[in-house]
Formats: sequence, C-alpha cells, structure tokens
Amino acid sequence: MNYECLICQVKALQKRMDKYEIAEEKRNGIVSKMIKEIAEINLDNSYSPEITRSILKKLEAESAITDPYANEKAASNRALLQRYPEFKSRIENSDDKFDTALRYAIAGNIIDFGPTHRFDVDETIERVFQTPFAINDSAALKAELAKAKSVLYLGDNCGEIVMDKLFLETLNHPNVTFVVRDQPILNDATLKEAREVGLHTVATLISNGDDTPSTVLHRVSKNFLEHYHSADLIISKGMGNFEGLMDESDPRLFYLLMIKCPVIGQKVGAEKGDFVVKRSKN
Repeated sequence: MNYECLICQVKALQKRMDKYEIAEEKRNGIVSKMIKEIAEINLDNSYSPEITRSILKKLEAESAITDPYANEKAASNRALLQRYPEFKSRIENSDDKFDTALRYAIAGNIIDFGPTHRFDVDETIERVFQTPFAINDSAALKAELAKAKSVLYLGDNCGEIVMDKLFLETLNHPNVTFVVRDQPILNDATLKEAREVGLHTVATLISNGDDTPSTVLHRVSKNFLEHYHSADLIISKGMGNFEGLMDESDPRLFYLLMIKCPVIGQKVGAEKGDFVVKRSKN
C-alpha cells in the first residue's frame, strides 16, 4: 500500500455506508473512528484488500445487511449470460480462439463496484480487441496450459465469471479448479454465483475459505492451500487477487487483469486502463 490507498479508503466510506444503509445518526461516530484507524495503518506491512475487508466487516456489524451488492451481482451475471451466445459465436468464428477467449476474460475484469471505479462493458470489450496487451505473456500461458496436468483458476467478480466460463470452455482442460470467496464481499463471486452461471460444468468449484476481496495466502483455508501448492498452473484474475499475490515469485502464476488504478499500474509496470497478461517470475 501507499498513501493513495489510504485516500481511496476514506473516499469510499460514504458510498459503503450507503450500501450498508447505515443510519444517519451513526455516521459521524463511525467515520471519525474509521479515519483514525485508517491513519494508523502501517503502509509497509498491509495488504489493501485486508484493510477493505476490515472496514466492510465493521460496517456490517452496524447493519442488518450482509450482502449489499447482491442486486449488482445478480444483474451483472444476468446481463453477461444474456450475451453469452454472442460472445461464444465470436470465439468460435475467430482465427485464434485462445486469444479471443482470453481477451473476453480480461475484458470481464472491468466489472467492478470498487470505490472510484466506473465502467462500460461494451466499450471495454471493443477496446480489448483493438489494443495490444501492455504486458503480454499469453504465449507462455498457452504453452504452460498445454503441459499442465492441473490448473487452479482464481476467480474475481460476478459478471466477469461468465467470461471466465467462456475462456475455460475454450481451453477445454480436463482438470481445472475454480476458486471463489467463502462469503459475500463487494461484488466478488461466491459458490452460489459461480453455480448460477454454470461454472461447475467446466471446473471443480471450491472457496478459498476467506472473505477478503483477494487471495491472501496467510488467511486462506488449508484445503485451498493444498490445491494452491499442488497445482501445475495458477491463473489469477483481477486486481484484487494480484494485490494479495504480487509479492509471490512463482513461475506457475499468471496474472490476467485490467489496470484500474495507478498504484497497481506502477506495481505491474503498466498504465491505468491497460490490459495485462503477466507471468510471475522466479
């Protein structure tokens, strides 16, 4: 994290209190307390998704709402499923099915209800087909997929998971495990939403045992860690998962994401708005 992450967390407080329908009379006290806690965060020893989780859990404790993005998650999945035949046809009729499906999967990463994020799915889909990847390790990804006996796919947001399903159908790999969050957090997918879009037909579904909007290895379940350490290849979707895993030096690990903030862009080596297929190095 850096200071910009703290500013982002503060800016998000009002929107998040709205989502949890926090009573107006509680808000002054909650904001004063949380800003003080945010100010005391050790930037050199913190993961931004863990801070997000902590804040959201405190808001949840003040609210009767446990899944404030339920409507957005359902709407995102529904909207992308309605267009599934269109996307599938474009893949099937393309000269390079792998590249087309991969671009759809990365374009899906635009669907995010983060604090400052605004998105246009159609614009992003068209742009991903007209723009070179800012970092392009897709050839290495394709080669490793051909060799891998087991693939672990770390899912991210609802809506996006429809595009992940398209990508996995195109890969047609016999042994894929698709990972979701254990409990609702932001618009991240859980087992419920993954099953609703049919991901169970192309992969084995598991949760990571945690409700952080990321994959933070010191927080996840023993079952997930067994899958993580035994996988031949790991695909990490989205910025949240990248934030939890960016310090890993593991050539099995490939990040697929769209850069949504300049802080992460600096970490990745790309600019905001760029599309990235990046392999973690030894």
